[in-house]
Amino acid sequence: MPVLKNPHQLKAAGRGPGDGGGGGSCSGTLILAEESPGANPFEEDLEENEEDSFLGGISPGRERTFPGGNRADFERGLFSGSSGDPFRRRATLEKLVGLSPFRLSRSRKSGEKRSPGGEQGSDQRSFLERMRLPLMEGNPGQRGTEKKKTRRCSDDFSLLQRLNGRRKEALCGSDCSPTEENGGGDAAKRGSFLKIGLGSKVRRTSLVEKSNQAEGSEAAPAAEKSEPKPKEPLSVLEIFHLIHQRDLRLADRHIVELEAECAQEGSGKDGSRKAKDVGLLYEALQKELWAVLAEALAAKSAYPPLEQLVQVIEQEEEADRRWRQAQGDSAGAPVPRPRKMKQQWAEAVDRLVGQKLCQCMEGRGGTIATQMDRLAKCTVEDLNRVRDHLLQAYPKEYQAFGVYLGSYHRGLARCLAEGVQKQLSLSELYFVLDWNSNIYQREVLSRPEISALVKPQELGPLLSPETQQSLEEHCIAAVKVAITKDVGQELVKEEERWAQEDKENSFQFDLSSKVISVLKGHVDKAPRITEDFGRRVAHCCLASLAEFLQSFQKKVEKFHEGQVVSSLSPETYMGRTIMLVNCCPPFRDYLEHLAKFGHPDSEAAKRQAGLSLDRVTRLCNRVLADQLFQSLKPYFYKLMKRKWLNNPEAFSTIMALLAEHAQKLRRMKLGPYQMLVREVHRRVLIEYVRPLMRVRIICSSSKMRAKVAHRLRSEAKQLQEFFIQLESSSSWLDSVVPHLAGILELEDTPAIQMEVAFLARAFPDVQKKHLSALLDVRGLQSQAQRQLILAALESLELEGAETGICQDRAFFSEISTGEVFCVRVQLHRLSHFGFACFSRMRQRPPRPQHQSRALREKEEEAQL
Repeated sequence: MPVLKNPHQLKAAGRGPGDGGGGGSCSGTLILAEESPGANPFEEDLEENEEDSFLGGISPGRERTFPGGNRADFERGLFSGSSGDPFRRRATLEKLVGLSPFRLSRSRKSGEKRSPGGEQGSDQRSFLERMRLPLMEGNPGQRGTEKKKTRRCSDDFSLLQRLNGRRKEALCGSDCSPTEENGGGDAAKRGSFLKIGLGSKVRRTSLVEKSNQAEGSEAAPAAEKSEPKPKEPLSVLEIFHLIHQRDLRLADRHIVELEAECAQEGSGKDGSRKAKDVGLLYEALQKELWAVLAEALAAKSAYPPLEQLVQVIEQEEEADRRWRQAQGDSAGAPVPRPRKMKQQWAEAVDRLVGQKLCQCMEGRGGTIATQMDRLAKCTVEDLNRVRDHLLQAYPKEYQAFGVYLGSYHRGLARCLAEGVQKQLSLSELYFVLDWNSNIYQREVLSRPEISALVKPQELGPLLSPETQQSLEEHCIAAVKVAITKDVGQELVKEEERWAQEDKENSFQFDLSSKVISVLKGHVDKAPRITEDFGRRVAHCCLASLAEFLQSFQKKVEKFHEGQVVSSLSPETYMGRTIMLVNCCPPFRDYLEHLAKFGHPDSEAAKRQAGLSLDRVTRLCNRVLADQLFQSLKPYFYKLMKRKWLNNPEAFSTIMALLAEHAQKLRRMKLGPYQMLVREVHRRVLIEYVRPLMRVRIICSSSKMRAKVAHRLRSEAKQLQEFFIQLESSSSWLDSVVPHLAGILELEDTPAIQMEVAFLARAFPDVQKKHLSALLDVRGLQSQAQRQLILAALESLELEGAETGICQDRAFFSEISTGEVFCVRVQLHRLSHFGFACFSRMRQRPPRPQHQSRALREKEEEAQL
């Protein structure tokens, strides 16, 4: 074939760029100059091929250059460049996965020679070489004999064949004679090159333009005369191009068509190749769909591309319905076509939300409370964005807000479950349980802007029941440890202060309030989480309080035992005792409060704690009462004597000391105070009646009996009024002294028997010895009359033995009497009847009356 040359543009091959015009040798071989592009028709043909090539601007017949000089970088960035990059989207789908038909065979890459017969040529040559081979050998007719492939083939080069044929027809149609058209290939090639070298370039319609334009717009006479051809489906590369152009709805429609063709062709070679293409296309499509989904969630306004996502889902769901209907009509084995794009969309939302929450937590430390608060804030913001900007893009049946809310709910549950895997403190355990039960509902689900769209019954709890149960058990165990430690420390501190001498602050210690505040922090917090958890925590606090009260009881007993050698003053000791007994009522009230939570084991723990409090109260009240009666004892000894009958000084002193002591008792709490007043009331009357039962005075006449009875009633009235002021509940004690005064004053035996009956009914523990001592004070000497009175008491004692004596009404049982009373009665009788005779027999002068009375009192004291 002739080569066109321009003698003015030729240079010697042996000349270098720096040689002069006349120097240097010339080999005689000329090459085309590089300064004048366009003069060489081969270059022009190559340039035209580069512009119109299916390969995107690079001729397969010349050395390819890549941006940056790296082929791997070019292929990796093929679809990731900017919109102005000339190499963007310039590869086939197989190019991306390493299956490009333009690659040389292994033998060619390694420099292996072809066999002359060409048996291996069809297998080892690339597709482009096979297409160019007829042209290079000068046999244009051979191209027409090859089998024409459809555009759905993964190699996708039937388009290149068709375009090359059109180009050759256009170049040869007007300039070549009929003989040339029917002649050899060399003539055709020469005509083409001459045409290209002399004429202007012919611009071909691009692949995308041909697929989008109508067939009548090509303005070709041959096309006008021919019948209109059906519109061919898009190739794999074109579909891939549509995906990256975000024309997702159209791309999905063509993918569905390609999948249908794949199903029709079956499992052959072409079918498996198309199935592979379909899989890759779906991967690319889904990648773009989920990218749109993420961009829509991050957008601060409405996001129009989201509508295409919904349209794609609708197309896929419709395709699934058609497939199911077709499978129902056919009897063959079902093909797993359903893509379940709607379900995949929900799963993609779930993954997207999980990534969003992880990003919210990434690189940010802090306590679990801080982290969960941050996640809650992120959730609320995103749900508001979904409600305001995304919901209008979804059909109502999608229930898009519920899908997003469920994803955030599961994401928060995962974050919370991961958080509880760490070692949590007691406060963190409380927070996790409270966040799961209350804070999440209050701060997220019940927000006014989204609460109308929330259906809590569809979400369920964040933590599983097993996890929550485990956390509650850990929390209760931690509560018990914390309570034991805190209240133990408070008890040790208080015990150290008990031994300190401090009169001003002796009543100010308040151990009960400190201990109850420790318990209250747990008891008030737990029921707000769940009712059952609150009940269990309350029982834990009740059991811990019962154990503490046992320790408290032992400490109190130790304190009072050590007072024997202690240096505390009576005033300080009394103040400490009142302070200790004042702790019991608050503890008792709080026990009742804890028992009201209704735990099955509450009663046993409450009973055990109550026993400890009763012991402490009785011990402290006994100490306070003993202090009082220790000061009253000398004055009670002066009662029921002849001097007492004429001088009320001793009883007045008793009343003054009672009033003074009662004023100090006003510092006591109501419960222990009432118990102490009842005890003091009983013991005062016992000590008042005791001297009477010891027969320290004997009435020798009815006038003296009346005087003694009047004095007893008067002092009993004062005692009654005093204890009424102290709000004593033992009013039944007020009748004992008037009954005794009646027995002393009455003269008629039946009346005395009636009074004895009244006394025995009011005080069932009165015995015959007590009544006998009272008859001695009366001065009753008649044995018959004494037997009648004692017989009335015996009958009542038999009735009381059958019914039993109530311990709350025990009075005379604490007043001891002995046989000494009977001996003393006999001595008195002897003194009455035979004293005068005995004196005459001894012939002693009579002693003064006051001396005999003093002697008798000394004898009585000696006998006592």
